[in-house]
Amino acid sequence: MGPVGGDFDSRLPPLKPVRTKRSAGNGQKPEVFEEVEEEEPLSPIARIFHEPCFNIYVMAIAGCKTRINVDVVKANLGHTLLKHPRFSSLQVKDAKKDGGMKWFPTKVDLDKHIITPELHCAADDPPDKVVEDYISDLSKTSIDDSKPLWELHILNIKTSDAEDVAVFRIHHSIGDGMSLMSLVLACTRQISNPKALPTLPVRNTAKNKAVKSKGIWWRIKLVWNTIIDVLMFTATLVFLKDTVTPLSYGRKTGVENGGKRFVYRTISLDDVKLIKNAMNTTINDVVMGVSLAGLSRYLNRKYGGMKENKGANQKKNNLPKNIRLRAVLAMNIRPLPGLHALAEMMEKGSKAKWGNWFGCVLLPFDVVINDDPLDYIRQTKATIDRKKHSLEAVVTYFLLSMVVKIFGAKVAALVHRRIFKQTTMCFSNVVGPVEEIGFYGHPITFLAPCVYGPPNGLTMHFQSYSNAMTFALSVDEEVIPDSHELCDDLEESLKLIKDAVIEGGVIKNNSTKWE
Repeated sequence: MGPVGGDFDSRLPPLKPVRTKRSAGNGQKPEVFEEVEEEEPLSPIARIFHEPCFNIYVMAIAGCKTRINVDVVKANLGHTLLKHPRFSSLQVKDAKKDGGMKWFPTKVDLDKHIITPELHCAADDPPDKVVEDYISDLSKTSIDDSKPLWELHILNIKTSDAEDVAVFRIHHSIGDGMSLMSLVLACTRQISNPKALPTLPVRNTAKNKAVKSKGIWWRIKLVWNTIIDVLMFTATLVFLKDTVTPLSYGRKTGVENGGKRFVYRTISLDDVKLIKNAMNTTINDVVMGVSLAGLSRYLNRKYGGMKENKGANQKKNNLPKNIRLRAVLAMNIRPLPGLHALAEMMEKGSKAKWGNWFGCVLLPFDVVINDDPLDYIRQTKATIDRKKHSLEAVVTYFLLSMVVKIFGAKVAALVHRRIFKQTTMCFSNVVGPVEEIGFYGHPITFLAPCVYGPPNGLTMHFQSYSNAMTFALSVDEEVIPDSHELCDDLEESLKLIKDAVIEGGVIKNNSTKWE
């Protein structure tokens, strides 16, 4: 289950040139015709992200092993990223269409997009905290719409895990997380082979082929599961709300505009693969299982603190019964353009599919304290397998697209926001390259993308890269003031699950496949 990717504009036929009249002057032929390319309209989903109640940005943090040379970055961006029309176009109101917007090509001034702030560390202020504070302050602002909606902040500061840090800030209307990550990766090259594009993990296509051979009962169950999931989605929109927990209480109206704190932690991808192979599951299942274990551990401690005066033991189960806790999972519903297609597009100006084409899936987390840590993996695997046997993502995407067309982007944004506010958190994960890569010659040590703008108090994002995996959290500090403790819980949960696998003695060969 990966996140995000694509939109309707990738399915529309290319816009044809418009023939316009132009007078040739006195004594000349009365008029001649020239061809002018019509501006492309924003897709329905892209328009949702411009509504004030659902104004979302993607924030991608990248650590480098060397100091970043700003001049080198500027020289290369003009020949790569700016070749993509989304990064060299304004988003303007379409006077001919009420409420519509369109892409308007413009000349990009890189000095307005590449920002190099002067950050100073006090004696008692560690660099990691300075970077956190800067990114948090950044999430309280938006990008001036008089320029294309993207920025690259080069911080010129050494942290505990990088010699320098760069922050990409991109408005979600330009593209979804997977599309944007694919484009950024298309601007990078392997460290071991500077002319080669990054290599993504191999996906197992055997399961997809097996699906095509399923019988009638499998298809009936698919339809039934889809109906149930869509009904639950509708109930959530109307009345069904998650239990108020320490992950959600304290949330205020308009919290999405108050800024978020971004924290991240890097773990070993080999540990994740070890668990995956031992339990005959997928990396996605392991990631979700670790998330469930970490969230259960965090909530148990918080509830234990509430019962402190009553003699509660935080090592025991302090969780209330029947907690309803769900995550909105963004699921890609179309094939993504390959890295080679994107690289060719930027070099030669060719076309490639792009945009926001993802559906929402409501993923329940059964928050409990298990004696066997491996039960968290078994629980999430069962839940994800059930969700895979449903067309919930496809149906929700098309329903929301129809709402945009019939009622407008404002109503669709309110619907989207309502679903997010009725649930506890957002969740996504993206597959990254299997080898070390460099961004215009600067070796990258970690990638940590996340978002700000959704009304939830917590967004979790997992990103694989080389032999590591980084989980990035975007939190509202009024809801979760101790985000680093939540990171500790996630990291400790992975260790406990790994130890349980080793003690069980069931260890198989590590595989690079995600499925």
